[in-house]
Amino acid sequence: MNYLIGIDVGTSATKTVLFDEAGNVIASASLAYPLYQPQNGWAEQRPEDWRDAVFAAIKEVVERFDGALEDIKGIGISGQMHGLVMLDEKGEVIRPSIIWCDQRTGAEVEDMLKRMPREKWIEITANPPLTGWTAAKILWVKKNEPENYRRCHHILLPKDYIRYTLTGAFATEVSDASGMQLLDVPARDWSDEVLKVLDIDRSLLGDVYESCQVTGRLTREAAERTGLTTETRVVGGAGDNAAAAVGTGVVRDGRAFTTIGTSGVVFAHSNKVAIDPKGRVHTCCCAVPGAWHVMGVTQGAGLSLKWFKDQFCQDYSARAEAEGRDVYDRINEEVATVPAGSDRLLYLPYLMGERTPHLDADCRGVFFGLSAIHQKKHLLRAVMEGVAYSLCDCNEILQEMGIEVDKMMACGGGGKSPVWRQMLADLYRCPVKTVCQEEGPALGAAILAGVGCGIYPDVETACDQLIEEKSSTGPKKEQAQVYEKYHQLYQSLKENFKELAKM
Repeated sequence: MNYLIGIDVGTSATKTVLFDEAGNVIASASLAYPLYQPQNGWAEQRPEDWRDAVFAAIKEVVERFDGALEDIKGIGISGQMHGLVMLDEKGEVIRPSIIWCDQRTGAEVEDMLKRMPREKWIEITANPPLTGWTAAKILWVKKNEPENYRRCHHILLPKDYIRYTLTGAFATEVSDASGMQLLDVPARDWSDEVLKVLDIDRSLLGDVYESCQVTGRLTREAAERTGLTTETRVVGGAGDNAAAAVGTGVVRDGRAFTTIGTSGVVFAHSNKVAIDPKGRVHTCCCAVPGAWHVMGVTQGAGLSLKWFKDQFCQDYSARAEAEGRDVYDRINEEVATVPAGSDRLLYLPYLMGERTPHLDADCRGVFFGLSAIHQKKHLLRAVMEGVAYSLCDCNEILQEMGIEVDKMMACGGGGKSPVWRQMLADLYRCPVKTVCQEEGPALGAAILAGVGCGIYPDVETACDQLIEEKSSTGPKKEQAQVYEKYHQLYQSLKENFKELAKM
């Protein structure tokens, strides 16, 4: 029997899972680390924390494996996208990583638009310049921390820093590289035109692979720290959403998924390049060679619920702990007692600005319609509905682009909530399904490793063999009609957000 490891370098924690070649979980480990916010709208993490978590988690799952080490054939790495990792000539981290939800780069985005027209950016990189993406962060460091930029010899993404610590290779792959704003997305390689416009030396960037190609083998040091052998291969892997697509079987046209993690995503597979000329959704290379995906992203999805829970639901947490239950199960029960529409209470989930469909770094979270009848459970339901509304905005743009979806899957922590799945089904007006396999990005990364190691012939065949549908939630007509009354509150507040940002 062959075995594979999938690693998911998330925002709150790294999860490492050991699978057998049939997709069964043999062992898993998860280790958390902090997020730092030095200023409002900023978000950073220490790459060394990711590295330490990955090495410790691999070691833990290997120690719980009772087979032969040489049977663990490969590792696939998934991870949060867009983060900037800068290394010096010795391969040491120069500064904390500026991660995906950081919004400090508004001026740099404006500078990018002055250097090249918005339409040209979309033509080459398939997306307009964005505050959360890597290119603008590189420019920010170049302008605000010139000494750090002069020391920089390598620019990597979060999961690709983990690859470097495992193999010594400076490399990336097409799905994650698509989110740097430096890749020619239709051509699946770095854009010399963009690099020239931004004055970024191509030598700073790693080699670009397809997601299931082998990028290296474990170094002797990595093998000693993890308990694996130097014959263990590491493949390209994928950005978190591209890996989640593989892990839920979204690898063919007509298939899509919604994930509610820290951020929220609506993601559709496409065998051809489909680019929104308005730049409202993101087109990237996907983990299936020769294919792409289109996705809309709401920044503060699960983050919104976690924020509200942490700040205002200590009583829920205490009661859940006393009962030996998950606090989110308690929240779901309370929310289910509130009618659809939360008694005319609305929530905008823009705690970290927004990407789809507004591309507005200045917008912020809002409760609208509060009255004396509302209880905590109404606010909780409004938060969940506000996230669902935002994801529906994303889905409507995909439909407008002619991307037909006949199979919508749900994944991520929020995808486990039957209440949230019902909201999505009502808003999408189609069934929302789950799969038996719950490992998502880690499983997707392991499947990619299996393809690279020759265990599976291709990504599609592997998904057909390993992934099984679990549940289906259909829309309820009466609730869908209630949600139709939701109006575009953002448009009414757009200018107010800009004034707030100046205060």
